[in-house]
Amino acid sequence: MIHIVFRMSIALPNQQLVGKPYKILHSSMNSLTTAVSKIKEAEELYSLESRIFLESTGIYHYPLFCYLRDKGFNCSVINPIITKNSTNMNIRKVHNDRFDSKKAALVGLKPDLKVSLMPSDLALNCRNLCREYYDLMDNRSAYVNKLQGELRMAFPQYLGIFSKVTINTSLTLLETYTSPNAFIEADKQEIIDTIKSTAHFGLTYAEKKYNAIIQAAHDANEFGYIIDSNIKRIRLYISFIRKYDEEIAGIMDALHNLVDSNEDTDFVKQIHLIETFKGAGFLSAVSLMGEIGDFSAFTKPKQLFAYFGLDPAVKQSGKFEGTKVQMSKRGSAIARRVIHVLTLQSISTSRTGEAKNPVLRDYYLKKCESKPKLVVMGAVSHKVCNMIFAILRDNKPFEIITPQEHIRQYNAAKCDEAA
Repeated sequence: MIHIVFRMSIALPNQQLVGKPYKILHSSMNSLTTAVSKIKEAEELYSLESRIFLESTGIYHYPLFCYLRDKGFNCSVINPIITKNSTNMNIRKVHNDRFDSKKAALVGLKPDLKVSLMPSDLALNCRNLCREYYDLMDNRSAYVNKLQGELRMAFPQYLGIFSKVTINTSLTLLETYTSPNAFIEADKQEIIDTIKSTAHFGLTYAEKKYNAIIQAAHDANEFGYIIDSNIKRIRLYISFIRKYDEEIAGIMDALHNLVDSNEDTDFVKQIHLIETFKGAGFLSAVSLMGEIGDFSAFTKPKQLFAYFGLDPAVKQSGKFEGTKVQMSKRGSAIARRVIHVLTLQSISTSRTGEAKNPVLRDYYLKKCESKPKLVVMGAVSHKVCNMIFAILRDNKPFEIITPQEHIRQYNAAKCDEAA
């Protein structure tokens, strides 16, 4: 049986540590009540009001945070990076729970300590569901790659028949027939009816696809190699993909129900504001707000940029300045993923060749004349993040305006404030 263990240290304003670190077991109520008693004893003994700081440990600190908060204590959460880098108690290389609890207690004494805001239950629900969605999608993609690998060996010509091998028509056919010979030996009308019932494009489309499949099956007999294990694995991978599709659809339904049932909250209103950004859909908006949690924690665009881990990792000492600047990637991987998608959408064009976001596309093309594309993509991501911040700060839907118009509006607002 695995026990979740925390160590608690008590520090006074003069940086003196009281007693030894105390072990808190999540699975023991006696341990939890004893911890509360120790905190209250210290408050009475030194006539001080306690402030409790918990180091963020994914999900494991949250039950303890809620327990202590409900007991009436002033609780905050601090980033483990802060406790790791803020204080140097010992020149020895020591890393254990006791030592780390002492560091966290001393870090909590700093008046300028930056703490994390605990998101609402609504934000946490959205965050958890979105993270599960992306996890399932990544696992699904792994099985799609495996399915394509099997087909490249057993039925390579099949891969070019449908726009995606994973569309419902394709998977249904592969589930039923699987091998090239099975397609050749099957009843023609049966295959055509299957295509018609799953694709809903009519008889002409179905016959065209049937002819392409049969031709591919004959070609596979000339170039392709299939054994019994290929057939079993193809069916196995399809069953996994089907299951993932079912679970992913369930998560999306849960997200829609969650948002629909909380329409009157500021959090959901902010989701709808992000949806107005060109290229952002429901999932992107919910994912971003779920990762942001409480937008009131951010007062500057750079704070949001750093929170997402999009800020540069600076390497500078004396006259040396590192030239290979990369993203710190210390923030939310999901948020970076969404921002990257929004960046690609912003610089792309529609089917008619019209820019989806003319301002950002012009900026991207101009920068590409003198800088590598990946560097420019980072700059566009920065602008996308700034726009998301402005939408939430101003509480206004997104609108595309030129830099000149933006400057004019800014100067006009300054004049109004001066007046």
